[in-house]
Amino acid sequence: MRILSIGKKVEHPALSIDSVRILDEINDWDGFCYDYVIIHGGDGTIRRVVHRLHRLDNLPTFIVNPVGSFNVVAKIHRAPKIEDILQMLAEGKRPVSQKHHLFLLNDECFLFSAGNMGDLQHIFISETLRFGLLKHGMAKYLLAALLLLPAHLLMTPFMLMSKRRFFIFTPLRALGRIGSFYGEVPRSLTIDLDNEYNFIELDGDVTLIKERLLHIREGGSVKIVTGKGK
Repeated sequence: MRILSIGKKVEHPALSIDSVRILDEINDWDGFCYDYVIIHGGDGTIRRVVHRLHRLDNLPTFIVNPVGSFNVVAKIHRAPKIEDILQMLAEGKRPVSQKHHLFLLNDECFLFSAGNMGDLQHIFISETLRFGLLKHGMAKYLLAALLLLPAHLLMTPFMLMSKRRFFIFTPLRALGRIGSFYGEVPRSLTIDLDNEYNFIELDGDVTLIKERLLHIREGGSVKIVTGKGK
């Protein structure tokens, strides 16, 4: 059994675990064949790792260690403590995993959120506030929401009616579709942004897309450890 830890060195006396700070430290991609990949960080870190690995023929099962500011994926799957998962593996038990849908936006991927509406402005302000006492934790997100509240109240109705604005947030799939808000990703969705230089929010990351047309579609799934062993 091969295990790779990304973002933090992890050790267990009964397991052999390779560690890298970032994926760019891996030189032998032809030899990349891990059963489990541990991701330390928030949703943006998870998205960037999955984006690099999702085209592999044999995808590993992902273990999420939610140490980032925002951890929606970990909350969705009720990710257990990393120490408990490693102990299961050391005892020869197989942790339970669940499939998590993967979506594609042109050449980028995301797991639950994408858009260029209020989510994008919120991430911009939140990242601007990432210093001092606000560097860690949720306070910067709450403050950004308060600062943007008047603008959201004014602009959101117009954005929901715009063909060039969209917001996808699958944890709210029960809401279905409300204008340009999508709780569930359509089988195929094309959006014409009318220019070639666009900032898009993907799972809390701000990503530059240098294309006018956005093609959003289903992209398969990844496995994420979610509970006790069998």
